[in-house]
Amino acid sequence: MIKKLTTTATILILFIGCTGKQLIKKENQESAFIVIKTDKMRYADMGFIYRGDSFVKVEIYSMGQPLVSLNINPANVCMSTFECMEKKDFNAKMLSANYPDTLLENIFRAKAIFGAEGLKKSSNGFTQKIKKEGEYEITYSVKGNDRRFYDKINKIRIKVRAK
Repeated sequence: MIKKLTTTATILILFIGCTGKQLIKKENQESAFIVIKTDKMRYADMGFIYRGDSFVKVEIYSMGQPLVSLNINPANVCMSTFECMEKKDFNAKMLSANYPDTLLENIFRAKAIFGAEGLKKSSNGFTQKIKKEGEYEITYSVKGNDRRFYDKINKIRIKVRAK
């Protein structure tokens, strides 16, 4: 009786564990050359970006080995080398406290940042120039498969060139 109950419980746990993961469709995955340069992070190599309705996962590899993983969900950012942090705390520690919580996620989703402030559309994307005296001076562009974010004041550069 106990053996039968244990077997049933094990099968149930395995089944629930496997069905709980969200499947990522091919159109929501991309391989890309990813550059992240800040005072705290310096990564530049090939990686993958996975997008779901409520998450973005970025993995950067070096010589075929995982170098860093960023899991961005509605509440926080989890980095493979650190614990999970609320988005506001992550920005303050790794980027700039003056950035909106959705900045990193929007860059990896190729969406406008700062509520589309300074947005100028083009035939294959858009460009944004955003400036707040003493806090940030940002140029952000999305053109085809190429995304470029540069903050002159905070010396932060993020590039994504999808393949």
